[in-house]
Amino acid sequence: MKTWLPHSQNRPKLLIVDDLPTNIRVLHELFREDCDVFMATSGEQAISVCQAQLPDLILLDVVMEGMDGHEVCRRLKLDPATQAIPIIFITAQQQESDEVLGLELGAVDFISKPINPTIVRARVRTHLTLKLQNDLLRSMALMDGLTGVANRRKFDEDILADWRQCFREQKPLSLILVDVDYFKRYNDRYGHLAGDGCLKTVAQALSETVRRPYDLVARYGGEEFACVLPNTGLSGAVEIAEKMQERVRALGIEHSGSDLDRVVTISLGVATLTPTRDLEFQALIEAADKQLYEAKNTGRARVCSSAMSSG
Repeated sequence: MKTWLPHSQNRPKLLIVDDLPTNIRVLHELFREDCDVFMATSGEQAISVCQAQLPDLILLDVVMEGMDGHEVCRRLKLDPATQAIPIIFITAQQQESDEVLGLELGAVDFISKPINPTIVRARVRTHLTLKLQNDLLRSMALMDGLTGVANRRKFDEDILADWRQCFREQKPLSLILVDVDYFKRYNDRYGHLAGDGCLKTVAQALSETVRRPYDLVARYGGEEFACVLPNTGLSGAVEIAEKMQERVRALGIEHSGSDLDRVVTISLGVATLTPTRDLEFQALIEAADKQLYEAKNTGRARVCSSAMSSG
């Protein structure tokens, strides 16, 4: 399948859902050499695997014990984290009304039982290719055009998804808000082109500080950046913030207009919260913003932090 998806750096992730293991084995054999194949034998398990793995495509049996394929599809389409995953129904049902219902629920295609291996491979190839193309377009739409990091829209989407995931797992979610100190003075002294270059360099330095693929660095607005850190407690988030501060200072970008130093520095506000039903993710943003204000109000070029109580 690598030849199907020449621009993909990773093997596509395929989830096969069927309550009959023999059917799963047949499909697994078709795709195991080309995809990272995940399997589920119930609707509940399928939803759990989807939330954990975010597959690129789902092959979903319609008729299953307990939660059927239609209900699985309905629930996945209601969750912002999984609603964009394409679903192909696999069904022995041949009535037009069944197909209409599936399409109304959000399925992209149908495969009839008994399956024809050639047809299954062709349809999977088609929808994985479309998924890759959509992902590329989406990544461009969610990237800040100046700095190359995620934009505000991507930040808004990710912090909501991370909030929900941390709520399900009862894990802490941390947020770092970053402000470039005296940036207006920098622009006034060196010009806006130099200011753009400064923001690009700072954004790259911040991005290089985080290591995990699910951590996010985004341009929050103007000279402000944000870093979302799922499953990270306050001490871990503060450690990352301090590394960010050190890395930006080490860049040695001249800033003769700063009252703090002769180089560009940053102020950082850090907040951590384990989500509860009684709170929205905006509470975390407000807490981090309060800490950033504290950092700026007490001299800049420093990290201020707070762990919020969820009770």
